[in-house]
Amino acid sequence: MAKRPKIILRMIDKKENGVCHYGHKIGDTFDFDKDRNRMCPMMVHTAFPYIDILRYGGSVPGGANPDTCKFCCPDADVINVFEIERVKS
Repeated sequence: MAKRPKIILRMIDKKENGVCHYGHKIGDTFDFDKDRNRMCPMMVHTAFPYIDILRYGGSVPGGANPDTCKFCCPDADVINVFEIERVKS
């Protein structure tokens, strides 16, 4: 069985003025397999379908790079923007 690629999540922007209840800030970076306890559960829930697509060889339509995609936090008062990156070994 092929080794699964590493999945990195990075906060890259913020669209609203609310405070993230989990304390995420622009520049925060997470390894999906090692840092789940550091990631907001709402963020992970939103990210999971994209992570699944990237991890198992697909790409998310609309992006310039087939190894990345962007998504937003579901908290309308915060709207943190994250990028997911598939790191092939």
